[in-house]
This record gives sequence, structure tokens and C-alpha cells, in this order.
Amino acid sequence: MKSRESARQSILHGSYDVCIIGGGATGLGCALDAQLRGLSTVLLDAGDFVSQTSMSSTKLVHGGVRYLQQAVRELDRSQFALVGRALHERMSMLRRAPFLAHPLELLVPCFSLRELAYYTVGTKLYDWIAGSASLFPSRVLGRAETLQRMPGLRDELRGERLVGSVSYADGQFDDARFGIALAQTFAQQGGEAINFARGVDFARDSNGKLAALEVEDQLTGERFQVRAKVFVNCTGPFADQLRRMANPSLPERLRLSKGIHLLLPLDALQSDAALLIPSTEDGRVIFAIPWLGRLLVGTTDDDAKLTDEMVVTPAEVRYLLRHVNPYLKETLTPQDVLSAFAGLRPLLKSKASVNTGKLSRDHEVETDAASGLISVMGGKWTTYRAMAEDGIDCVQRALGAGPVGCRTLDFPLAGAEGFWVDYWRQLAERYDLSSGTARHLAQKYGTDAPKVLELAEQEPQLLQLLSPGAPAIRAEVVHAIREEMAQTIEDILARRIGVQFYGRKEAAEAAPAVAQLLAREFAWSEDRTSEAVSAYLGTLQYLIDAAGTENQPEATGGQ
Repeated sequence: MKSRESARQSILHGSYDVCIIGGGATGLGCALDAQLRGLSTVLLDAGDFVSQTSMSSTKLVHGGVRYLQQAVRELDRSQFALVGRALHERMSMLRRAPFLAHPLELLVPCFSLRELAYYTVGTKLYDWIAGSASLFPSRVLGRAETLQRMPGLRDELRGERLVGSVSYADGQFDDARFGIALAQTFAQQGGEAINFARGVDFARDSNGKLAALEVEDQLTGERFQVRAKVFVNCTGPFADQLRRMANPSLPERLRLSKGIHLLLPLDALQSDAALLIPSTEDGRVIFAIPWLGRLLVGTTDDDAKLTDEMVVTPAEVRYLLRHVNPYLKETLTPQDVLSAFAGLRPLLKSKASVNTGKLSRDHEVETDAASGLISVMGGKWTTYRAMAEDGIDCVQRALGAGPVGCRTLDFPLAGAEGFWVDYWRQLAERYDLSSGTARHLAQKYGTDAPKVLELAEQEPQLLQLLSPGAPAIRAEVVHAIREEMAQTIEDILARRIGVQFYGRKEAAEAAPAVAQLLAREFAWSEDRTSEAVSAYLGTLQYLIDAAGTENQPEATGGQ
């Protein structure tokens, strides 16, 4: 990617076929799709790329066993269709970025023969819907094999003895890095992207159609215009705000849901497989998933508003631990939580449902006849590509251009070409790295990892770890600034490198080194560097305090 200032100058003097507003999964998907179809495209985000909903997921690439359960119970054909589409999109995501997305085995523990039969039938139906896109077939594991595969699992629940489990496949991915890879791929194809650029108003032509977007630079306060033939609203939870900016008469379409996740010591599960807790007191599903050296537990699903603070509350921590602890030999407490995050989901409203957990995760593309604004709303990460395809199909119709086929189904993302599962070994040998750092770099950058390590060849001190407890190195910070448009400590530690989600302690240890490298690259003053570290650590502490417990996790990823 270009430097941010270079991108800003290009955008100032450019005019585009398409302006994509919103740099989350949907916006990045739309931008890449449009650019690959030959449309000149610019992408704007009010904050950092994937800094909102798209970095707050459960890190699953999945059809949704819960949605399948709802489809069966309610005989809802649209839910069946959603699951089927997601299962086929799942395969596309795993194929296009194998360093960021891979198959995951999940175990559903069963404490009666009735449960075992029920979940066996359900997962076999899941396999059947996936068809040729199946990752591996579901199967029944006996009691002994279940406990061998997952030693941290308790062998009884509420007085009922473990009978066995059902094993099935889904996908897992690094959501923040997947988004950055999409941004990199878009830029490589000639697209223009800029972060921290908030749209504040539209300019219209003589027919009332949108002709330009007035943008406020969130880092400098300056304003500039972006001119385009078509504007696409991909702002997730903020979509209704942008729709009303374009046309104040439009009704609200979204209902927001808050979800939180906890990161805990992986030793609590002692398994490479994930645990699915199939039933909670309020009818939800909870996952406990090995993720980048931690145990990710989530999620909640509660009504929320845009004005709500995205912090993890003590009640939410207790809720998740109350449901996961009965399944584990080790009792987890709030003091075991290493990190946490909260985010909003933009769900399409349904008059028939009062429970956000029952709202469809399907998407909709709306074209406002009065303003011409195209809005892509709803959906989920797994179907982001299909959402983008539908959105850019609408863009082509609006432009009156001849149809050009979508190319994103098999288009590899930056870092995917030539990657294989043991690629990290090549990095370790060639650059004399520890296995932990080599694996980390391979998982974050794929075959683009040498671009990071070449910086360390020029400056050997950049091979130093950012924190003794995490595998990330200083060269990644410089790469994030020069090649990935990172502007703040949080951009780097949360979205580019992932240390913030590994643990609050590691993030706090890494922050001063990150600030020093930002200062070097951006010529910050000593005061500015100190202010950046203080602000970052202060934000972490504030969010810890919001959770209400000493040593409680930071809660990040507000939507």
C-alpha cells in the first residue's frame, strides 16, 4: 500500500467510478471486487481498516450450526439457503488465504444417547448441505477418545456421565489480518485506500444524485472531496446514519447486537480441537476455540445501541465463565482472563423477532432511487465475498456498463501464492528464527513474510521481540507503518500484529517500542511519543476498570 499522505494526494486529484465507504470486511470485499472488474475504485474508512465489527468476530469461517438448528426448528428455507451459501463461501476463504484461514475440528460433548443421536443427525445434515465444499466428514467419538482428544473436558455434567462427542469441521481465521490482506490485495490491483477519513456530507448534481463526498481527515482535521459516479455504503452498524445523510426520509433498517469474547490460557482446554457448548440458559451457543496460543470463548448476543460503550462488563465475563466452566476440569475465574474484546453486529430488522439471537445473518443490497446510494447491509464475515459480489453487480447496473464477471471467488490474497502448511520451517532456517516467531510470521504474512524480515536484514535490531511473552518482532512495526498504513499504537498491536489480543501485559510491554518506531518513521517529537504511549496505556486501563475487576482484561474493538 502507499503511504497515507501519498494516497491522500492521489485521491485529492482523482475521480472514480466507485467510492466505497467503510473499510471492514464488506467494504474491502466490495473494493477488491470492483477493482478486479476494471472499475476505478477508492476506499475510505473513518477509523483504521477492520477496526470495528470486522475485528470482533469469533474467528470462525462457518455455515453456522446454530442457524441450521433454527432452520430445522422453524422450517425456515431462507436459513437453510444462508447456511448453504456460507458453507460454500467458507471453502473460498480457506483456499484464497491458506495462511490466515484453515480447517478446525469442533467437538460437541454429549451426556446422553439422545444428545449423541440428535447432534449426529444435525452435523450429518451440515455435511450434506456442504456437499463438495465439505472439509472433512463429521463422526461420533466414544467417551475414551473424546477425553483423549480434549483432556481438559470434564467427564460429567450436572450428574450425567459423558457418553461421547460429535466431531465436525468448520474453518478458523485471523479476521484482522484477513482484512489487511484484502486491503493489500486491493492496493496491488491499483485501488486507492485511505484510513482515518470520515465522510461528513454529500454533494449532489442537478438531479439530486450523489456526486461527491466531503471527507474530514481524522488526523489533521482538514477537509477534502472525493468525486465518484457511484457511492457504496459498507459502514456496518453505521449504515443507517450514512443512508440518512444521503436521504433523510429513509427508514432505519438495522438492529444492533453486542457480542463479547474472552481470551484465556489455552491450557484450560488442552486440545487443538474447539469445544462447542450447544445450549445455554437463554438458548445460545458458546464456543471455546484455540486461537493463536489462547483460548477464545464467546459470544454473547444482546441488544445494543451505537452510543453504547464497547467494554466487557463484569456481568458478561461472569455469563461466559458460568457456561464454560461446567465443561472444564479447571475452573476459570475473571483473574484468568488475559484479554477481551466487544463489538457490534449490524443485523437486519425483522418485525417477527424480538430476540437478536434469532435475527437472520443474511444480507441485503439496497439502492436508494432518490440519491443513488447503494447500501450493503447485514451479513457476516463468512459471506463477505458474496455480499460484495451482489453489491458490485448493483454498481455495474447503476453505471449502465456491460456486465463483467466477478473474479474474487478464486483470486488469491496477498501472501497466499506459494504458501504451504510448513512454510514457517523455511523462514526459521533461512533467517535463523525461533519456531515461535517463524510460525507467527508465516501465520500473519504468508509468503510475504520475507518482506518483513528483509527490514531486519538491513537493521538487525529489528529482529528483537516486542515483548518477552509474545513472538512478534520490531520489524513488523516498521512494515506496518511503511506498507500497511498503520498510524497509531493500537493499529499495530491490535490489527497488524495481534499482540493486544494475546494479552494486556504483552501489549503494555510492547507499546513503548512501537511508539519509538512510530516516532522515527513519522518524525514525532519526544513529547508526542510519550503522549502516544500514555494515551494507549490509559485506554487499556480505562477499559480494564470498566470491567470492574482488578487485573481484568482490556475490551477492544468497539463498533
